[in-house]
Amino acid sequence: MKKKIAILGSTGSIGTQALDVIAANNDIFEVEVLTAQSNADLLIEQAVKFKPNVVVIGEEMLYDKVNAALDSLDIKVYCGQKSLASVVENESIHTVLTALVGYSGLIPTINAIKAGKHIALANKETLVVAGEIVTKLAIEHKVDILPVDSEHSAIFQCLVGEYINPIEKIILTASGGPFRGKDKEFLKSVKKEQALKHPNWDMGAKITIDSASMMNKGLEVIEAKWLFDLKAEQIEVIVHPQSIVHSLVQFEDGSIKAQLGLPDMKLPIQYALGFPKRLKSDFPRFDFTNYPNLTFEKPDLETFRNLGLAFEALSKGGNMPCILNAANEVAVDAFLKDRIGFLEMSDIIAYCMQTINFVEKPSLEDYIETDKSTRQAALNKIK
Repeated sequence: MKKKIAILGSTGSIGTQALDVIAANNDIFEVEVLTAQSNADLLIEQAVKFKPNVVVIGEEMLYDKVNAALDSLDIKVYCGQKSLASVVENESIHTVLTALVGYSGLIPTINAIKAGKHIALANKETLVVAGEIVTKLAIEHKVDILPVDSEHSAIFQCLVGEYINPIEKIILTASGGPFRGKDKEFLKSVKKEQALKHPNWDMGAKITIDSASMMNKGLEVIEAKWLFDLKAEQIEVIVHPQSIVHSLVQFEDGSIKAQLGLPDMKLPIQYALGFPKRLKSDFPRFDFTNYPNLTFEKPDLETFRNLGLAFEALSKGGNMPCILNAANEVAVDAFLKDRIGFLEMSDIIAYCMQTINFVEKPSLEDYIETDKSTRQAALNKIK
């Protein structure tokens, strides 16, 4: 039988590429659910092509438009955040691909896990905010969490067949983004148009800004802790401008395994959806002769403070990563709206980490309250 897939965030970069993977493997996968927040036109186009059982549009004011467009098809149409959070419980779904942006992915992912659905996780913030709760639920409900981020997929692939061998450390690679090698003086005046020009990857606006500030790598560090049951000192970040070595694992005997490939998100998406099988693809192949020089360098933690703040949040634990994430989401949004400068994003995050009430052993309700209070504090700081 075909694997029935729910794609949360089908109109974003990951969602659209996941649909390309499904279309190329339509004898293996079937689209069961598609959701989008506000891109109604593309959601309608996707629904007409893939004919899912259910479609959810987050913006309630767009419901009539989507419903009318799909009225002649046998597709159920719902709207709003409650529908998004509950649709993942449908019995027919095998795997939920969580490709939502930011904190919004947390509750739907938790609900999917409780309903026994396997998770293909492209929403790193879910584990950043509430990693302990999410991983415990996955164990309790016997659910796989398969990473879709290229770096975590690389680590996961390196660990297949190595389950009895303890990890000494993992090494997450970072491209360095569009501002690699620049100093604070340069970064003071950069505009969003510059920050949105990533040298290697084609991604959504939020994650592209996170990459430029190194926060994306910081969030990946925290996500890796929960995915692979690691301590902060077992996680290293190295800048690799070519984005060919996607990440590495070092074992206790000193041996290192790496996963390599061209910077193409379709490969980790397909690997997560098809696991444990590697599905044949026509993706472009890497040729060593086209990349005679693969280089590596240490990250500049003084200039790019966000990576250091993420390690600090990971070491502190509790609700501190939740504070980090919420403050960053507000800061990135403000930067994209030209309300603050590039370096001010780090200032706002550091301020929130110092001022928001710390909870050592938070419940889900604590995380929800932390997210809310941090966002308000960040907004107040921006004003």
